[in-house]
Amino acid sequence: MLRLEDLRVPMDKGALEAGLMLAPGRQVALLGPSGAGKSTLLDAIAGFRETTGGRILWQGRDLTHERPEARPISILFQDSNLFPHLTLARNLCLALHPDGRRPDAEARARIDGALGRVGLEGMADRKPGTLSGGQQGRAALARVLLMARPVILLDEPFSALGPALKREMLELVREVGESLAALVVMVTHDPRDAEGFADEVVLVADGRVHPPVATDRFFGDPPKAFRDYIGAAG
Repeated sequence: MLRLEDLRVPMDKGALEAGLMLAPGRQVALLGPSGAGKSTLLDAIAGFRETTGGRILWQGRDLTHERPEARPISILFQDSNLFPHLTLARNLCLALHPDGRRPDAEARARIDGALGRVGLEGMADRKPGTLSGGQQGRAALARVLLMARPVILLDEPFSALGPALKREMLELVREVGESLAALVVMVTHDPRDAEGFADEVVLVADGRVHPPVATDRFFGDPPKAFRDYIGAAG
């Protein structure tokens, strides 16, 4: 269980407050206005942003002051975070050997297997710049597979893709998350992505991270803050 206990994260104007629990194996969408703090929340959970109160716990373990690399968390950003001067094999090897060593035979077999799982067979020696945006996203997901961490955070990594390809990538994320029995938390500005992907929706608005709500219930009776955000009547 990921628990945010009275968490307080400073922002440019005021602070973001959160208190919620998210279960392993669930797909969760973070929705809310631009600037509300969705990415801020992911950064705090991953350890890239300081908090000024409360705790972050995973399965009872206090992560609040742990360094990002020590947390049981993988995060995908919009740019896929691949090193352009390294081949996919070398990029993915960093998930197995963060010290930068070259992949040995065992590592290469695991890398080839992960690339095959995401539809990039035979591309281990390609560099990111030779790949399409969708292929780069797949490579980043292969790295998540190799890291095998129980929490996966996604900060709109597929926002630049067209609708059909984005749906395909979100389905692949679901498959990766299910194969790892991981909690997957995704920031999105598109309600359709949340409806098609998430088991639960968490609204971030007005300085608060609201408790998770089942996706069908959330969209069946949206809270006022969400209706105001999308401009719905009533």
